[in-house]
Amino acid sequence: MSFPEILKLPEKLEVKDVVVKPAESALLIIDVQNDFASPSGRLYARGAEKIIQPIKSILLSARRAGATVIYTQDWHIRDDPEFKIWGEHAVEGTWGAEIVDELKPAEGEITIRKPSYDAFYSTPLDHILRSKNIGTLILTGLLGNVCVLCTAIGAAMRSYKLIVPVDAVFTIHEFDHISSLRFMSAILKAELTSSDRLKFGV
Repeated sequence: MSFPEILKLPEKLEVKDVVVKPAESALLIIDVQNDFASPSGRLYARGAEKIIQPIKSILLSARRAGATVIYTQDWHIRDDPEFKIWGEHAVEGTWGAEIVDELKPAEGEITIRKPSYDAFYSTPLDHILRSKNIGTLILTGLLGNVCVLCTAIGAAMRSYKLIVPVDAVFTIHEFDHISSLRFMSAILKAELTSSDRLKFGV
């Protein structure tokens, strides 16, 4: 098969039933924070709140099954250089940097504070996952073409298996949403599923 054939966009992305083993899997909830997912947030992505319920459904299933749950927070110091690109957002210690109330971490769940798009960059995420013998990551959150995609690339470079529930990832523009999912599927070999087709097995 040639590169043009591999990279050709399909008419429709294939979404499958997926079963994961809780002991070997972690649910990553990426940057579902007030500044991004609340209408009064500083960098609100219009419509982002629609992924809260699909993520909550997966989260409840993960908790019942005993899977590892990890939240990431975009977390910036005052006058962070990234603000030249996006404007001020997710400043450490502010309401905007906090995870939305509907998805608040439970006791014992892990929160990773990250300075940039990739949740592996300058964080202990890889160490935590390896210490728990986790090989499969379920990626949810926002934005699909920024922090979710960069984290997916970071995970793939470290040989993690990727599962992406398409209704639990938000991207502002449909083209960016489809193209980022396509990249994760075709290039990073992520399995695409949905919140109602993802199950936690034995």
